[in-house]
Amino acid sequence: MIDRVRKTLAALLACATALSAAPAFAEFEGRTAEDVVHVSFLPGWRLPNGNHMAALRIALAPGWKTYWRAPGEGGVPTVLRLTEAEGITGMAIHWPRPEVFFTNGMRSIGYRDDVVLPVEFALSEDGTVEIAGRVEMGVCLDVCMPVTLELDGLLPPGTDRVREIGLALSDRPLTATEAGAGTATCAIEPISDGLRVTVSAPMPSTGNDETVVVEHRDPQIWVSEAVTRREGGTIRGTVDVVPADSGPFALNRSDLRITVIGTRMAVELDGCTG
Repeated sequence: MIDRVRKTLAALLACATALSAAPAFAEFEGRTAEDVVHVSFLPGWRLPNGNHMAALRIALAPGWKTYWRAPGEGGVPTVLRLTEAEGITGMAIHWPRPEVFFTNGMRSIGYRDDVVLPVEFALSEDGTVEIAGRVEMGVCLDVCMPVTLELDGLLPPGTDRVREIGLALSDRPLTATEAGAGTATCAIEPISDGLRVTVSAPMPSTGNDETVVVEHRDPQIWVSEAVTRREGGTIRGTVDVVPADSGPFALNRSDLRITVIGTRMAVELDGCTG
């Protein structure tokens, strides 16, 4: 419990620092954000269902990295917040397959050098839509720097695909069917402040250094890093799932998202059975 509180406080302090960083480029140990990261907007194309596929292109200086939606204990999540969104009714990032990093005994999950993050927007109108917002992120080499960058762009009604965005979409984690994985099961046992969940899934090897990541749909519910192990054709991960009040709660297994990340591929499983 004490370790969980310490890790949670460390993560909250990192996030708070990121949120309070100046939108322009605060200097950090002789470097500024503009020295190490540049974020640009790729307008993309209109989809047949009326949604719009665009993207953020994040270009990092050599050796620097940034983070995935579940960044691990050593990272800060990359977040896109819209400040102008007239005509937009929803937004989802289609995250490409990330890497797992270990620094000073802490695990983080993210991307190095350059990454394109496809963003799908649900629209309420047919014409060109203007957007504005900010990207909140952390960038790290041997030190870490919180960054907040302003962003604006247009979502045009054209349907010509953009190659960079298409490549990023094709590098997403595979589904269970695409990977030849079986249905995930979850064994649950109570602990003093929540539940311990062990996920098991029949799955071919995803490569070296396999890492199981478990997320809950409710961001107020804390999920620990998984203890991952492979037993033949089955991958297993054990996590602690703790609600905000650290008390008993009923877990809906369909609220869990399970990702297995290896050096060769990543696989995403939506929920688990009993």
